[in-house]
Amino acid sequence: MALDLRDYVASIQDFPEKGVTFRDISPLMGDGEAYHQATDEIIKFARDKGVEMIVGPEARGFIVGCPVAYALGVGFAPARKKGKLPRETVKATYDLEYGESALYLQKDAIKPGQKVLVTDDLLATGGTIAATIRLVEQLGGIVVGTAFLIELKDLNGREKIKDYDMLRLMEY
Repeated sequence: MALDLRDYVASIQDFPEKGVTFRDISPLMGDGEAYHQATDEIIKFARDKGVEMIVGPEARGFIVGCPVAYALGVGFAPARKKGKLPRETVKATYDLEYGESALYLQKDAIKPGQKVLVTDDLLATGGTIAATIRLVEQLGGIVVGTAFLIELKDLNGREKIKDYDMLRLMEY
């Protein structure tokens, strides 16, 4: 019988600031059965898409994407912040509440035409995921889907990635 994964997400009121409810996936990751179930659901989605590579933004995208890549026998490429990747990179910027940030992917991380799944722990405003998708596409990869443990619907992140198939295991 399938677990209700929402039972493994802690909701912390007023974190990181007043008025915000933080959805903490630590209990899900800390429970082998829940983490396994969540990962298996993403693996099935990825397998159905014929995924050849997984890309995830740091750091929680690694937590979601790496076990999927391992199970499928495909590679994982990390989208990192400035100064974290030692070789030549491509860059994509995205807006923050006050300012701008950027993600980087090594130029040889994706082969042209490669089918890629972009993963992260949650979809909020969509800026990080949209930037990750742009990185993959700059390198000639084909984003065949995106996968998240959680979608925060009120933040409308789906709108930024509406042209891509999406799997989300929970919504708030």
